[in-house]
Amino acid sequence: MNIGIVGATGAVGEELIRLFIEGIDKKEINNIKLSLFASSRSKGMVINEGNHELLIEEFSLKNTADCDVVFLCVSGDFSLKYAKELAKNSIVIDNSSAYRYDSDVPLIVPPVNGSCYKGEKLIANPNCSSAIALVALKPIHDRYEIEHMIVSTYQAASGAGKNGLIELKESIKSFGNNTLVNKESKYFKYNLAYNVVPQVDNFLDNAYTKEEMKVVWEVKKVLDDPNIKISVTAVRVPVIRSHAESITLKFKNKVNNISDIKEMLKNTEGVLLKDDVSNNIYPMPMTSTHNNDVEVGRIRKNLIYEDYGIDMFISGDQLLRGASYNAYEIFKRLLY
Repeated sequence: MNIGIVGATGAVGEELIRLFIEGIDKKEINNIKLSLFASSRSKGMVINEGNHELLIEEFSLKNTADCDVVFLCVSGDFSLKYAKELAKNSIVIDNSSAYRYDSDVPLIVPPVNGSCYKGEKLIANPNCSSAIALVALKPIHDRYEIEHMIVSTYQAASGAGKNGLIELKESIKSFGNNTLVNKESKYFKYNLAYNVVPQVDNFLDNAYTKEEMKVVWEVKKVLDDPNIKISVTAVRVPVIRSHAESITLKFKNKVNNISDIKEMLKNTEGVLLKDDVSNNIYPMPMTSTHNNDVEVGRIRKNLIYEDYGIDMFISGDQLLRGASYNAYEIFKRLLY
């Protein structure tokens, strides 16, 4: 099977290559050929991953014509231009937001709604914050029925791609003797070093950002419940890689015991329960980075909703569950 990765030099593309090479080396997947594509600037570059040397080709429809599956680790504009054309010959897994809200395109988080895939040629990968939250939300919703939810996201620099990571690291180094400088930013709305920026993506007419509304739209679509009321605030924080989220849930059904929710999540695929406040154990970007599972903790009854609501805190690797691992799992579980 020939697997094409378009956008192979970006942060998500690099993680996807690593996952495939790891799967090949561990013999989780066999008879796989990896074909890497990027812009003309990267043509001829060699990527070394483990004991493998992979040559990057310039992307074109002709060069990808013999790929069985194509991963698009590119911008939404690129996907709008090429995804449906590519889907005439290949199965396309699109990491951008281009087709997530198209009723004819499945939006998949495999452990949550993998069963909704019916053989479509174009598959959408969710927004990172949505994918991370949904792994924990699904079993809770199935049992207690979420009526509404309030989410605050604390999003790492990796959400802005490789250049965002580089800019944050360089900005932190530029501060001397703890002197804060209002340094300009190319990849964030303001300098991110030693700062938090309560804007991710552009503002819409309702004063929410598009990033915030992505979570609203995608949670409803993946859980197949348009009636859940959702409000989101997305904040960029000076963290390298993993996102974190504070989530408040109001239920239709009564929660008799918080321990029941903890036990349920402990046995949920893709979730790592980290909830022992007596020993200061809870989710953090520092511990969730480079892990495929989503850490969930700080689970407690909400003081306003009491027996009908909870608060919890989660953290997940934005480049893995939030992007490349979710896409890889779509391939491995649904297509391979």
